Amino acid sequence: MHISEGVLSGPVLISGAVLAVAGTAIGLKKLDYDRIAKAGMLAATFFVASLIHVPIGPTNAHLVLNGIVGLLLGWAAFPVILAAVLLQAVLFQFGGITTLGINTTIMALPAVGTYLLFGPFVHKKRSIALAAAFGCGALSVLLSGILVALALIFTEENFFEIAGIAVAAHIPVMIIEGLVTALCVAFLRKVQPEMLPGYRNPS
Repeated sequence: MHISEGVLSGPVLISGAVLAVAGTAIGLKKLDYDRIAKAGMLAATFFVASLIHVPIGPTNAHLVLNGIVGLLLGWAAFPVILAAVLLQAVLFQFGGITTLGINTTIMALPAVGTYLLFGPFVHKKRSIALAAAFGCGALSVLLSGILVALALIFTEENFFEIAGIAVAAHIPVMIIEGLVTALCVAFLRKVQPEMLPGYRNPS
């Protein structure tokens, strides 16, 4: 969902940068020392998942995995996604430096939102937890697609058709991301439930 440079208006770019800076500041403040290794691992996973992408006008469709990143890191998803997006822009010219803020916001804001919405349910009974995990993965992609559409529409009304295509193109990605997130949560519930939000040691 990287938006290329030279597409968005100044106010949209500035708004995205401000939100990215604020979210990153909160995320760094909430990132405990013992979670830095996990944050690095998830940054690498996010980085690799986005490498295979399909261009759609000024944006593109690809696996995002922001749902699982948000679920495991909460607000720390902001600095993690920022680092990954920066490396993608510098190494592979996905997005760009001027769009770094808005691209980070597009993917990190839904990650945090779905974490707050679905995080409390991942330690409930299995059916509820997996449904919540699927919703987290799918909704995070949908919200990212909507943010891409809004960024394009607020730049120029002529982008309305492209914005609709961008959202529609991510419907299959939503389903895949929902399934991947559900599988990850099911696995972590068995082998390392403390990685999931809201874990309480039964002892």
